[in-house]
Amino acid sequence: MSENTITVKENKMGVMPTGKLLLTMSLPMMIAMMIQALYNIVDSIFVAKISENALSAVSLAFPMQNFMIAVATGTGVGVNALLSKSLGAQRFKIANKTANTCIFLALMNWLLFIFVGFFIAVPFLHGQTNVAEIIDYGTIYLRICCFASLGIHAEIALERLLQATGCTVYTLVTQATGAIINIILDPILIFGLWGFPKMGVVGAAVATVSGQFVAAGLALYFNLRKNHSIRFSVKNMLPTKFILGSIYKVAIPSILMVSIGSATMFFINRILSTFTTTAIAVFGGYFKLQSFIFMPIFGLNNGMVPIVAYNYGARNRKRIISTIRYAMIYASCIMLVGLLVFQLIPDKLLLLFDASADMLDIGIPALRIISLSFILAGFNIVGASVFQALGNGVYSLLMSAIRQILVLLPVAYLIAQTGILNAIWLAFPIAEVVAAVVCGLYLRKITKRMDF
Repeated sequence: MSENTITVKENKMGVMPTGKLLLTMSLPMMIAMMIQALYNIVDSIFVAKISENALSAVSLAFPMQNFMIAVATGTGVGVNALLSKSLGAQRFKIANKTANTCIFLALMNWLLFIFVGFFIAVPFLHGQTNVAEIIDYGTIYLRICCFASLGIHAEIALERLLQATGCTVYTLVTQATGAIINIILDPILIFGLWGFPKMGVVGAAVATVSGQFVAAGLALYFNLRKNHSIRFSVKNMLPTKFILGSIYKVAIPSILMVSIGSATMFFINRILSTFTTTAIAVFGGYFKLQSFIFMPIFGLNNGMVPIVAYNYGARNRKRIISTIRYAMIYASCIMLVGLLVFQLIPDKLLLLFDASADMLDIGIPALRIISLSFILAGFNIVGASVFQALGNGVYSLLMSAIRQILVLLPVAYLIAQTGILNAIWLAFPIAEVVAAVVCGLYLRKITKRMDF
């Protein structure tokens, strides 16, 4: 395909009305992310039917899974930003090299987490609890997810290539298919239906990685058959110094930002373990539930980032500001819906996990208090992605560090010293208020710097 054909195809990010463009780019990913969140919830629902300790084990494994996703998505954000900017600036050779380097980096990330599974999984779980059954469940679950993480790394890398080149509708198919397979396999493998062996927590892990591999295979197919903006070549996969530097200038702050979240979950789990393991189960259940609200915003951001990056490369300030404004409005509406749901029916949400009376006593006030942070969370999440799209991922990192390391963890720890478990959840809305102030200051600073 000629470069002229590629240019015409990509022009929609520079000419279509920004509100309509953002919805066009984002809706497929938002739907896919909601399906992704659904299977995360379903996964925990079935695990909870094994026992509360099984749910706690999966909850304790989640920070490491989150770190795995941080590495994959952070790398993808860096690739996405460079690829979109290159296309916007008509630098097609660099765009193609970036896409091929993305595949190489996915393979390297997989090797990293094989190491993590072998040597870090067990001490990681011991650092959060001393309950033997929880550690046993968590170890086998986490090791399967690490050893078979090629699926998630390949899936995320290939989906980012589709997103950066405007082929977002295909990511709906890949993520939805992977999620549906996971949902179908969960009860079959966990409880041994239809002649399959009863695998318990092992079955939950196998179902998860199976869905990821199928999604990765579909994403590869769509890139090879439908994505005409890039061409794959084994010889072109080895990165250059310029490509690596450009990717990780954005990717490292993004990886560190989400990694801070993983570290925060780790230490919050430690704080909660001093009260009761039921509190850990509540916290884990909350994270699965809130993903149904947050995931669509991440999908919105995945649609926003290439638009902002493209118009930054094309030096179109008006379209950048307009896209950011629409993203903020859409995100705030989503978070408002989430706030209402968590405030009105927290007991119904917790009963999805076969919540005991103790889990309901702890969980109902927890969900209501933590969800107050939703009021500002949409603004903060979109702002962080704007920084990444404009090549200032360090702002996202600083905002995340201030919110979680300097505010959330210290406040939660200090409140825990009072011995009042329900009061610990106040740390979440307090941290979000501080983050919103920082985000607003950085947004003002970065937009003023755009002098074109």
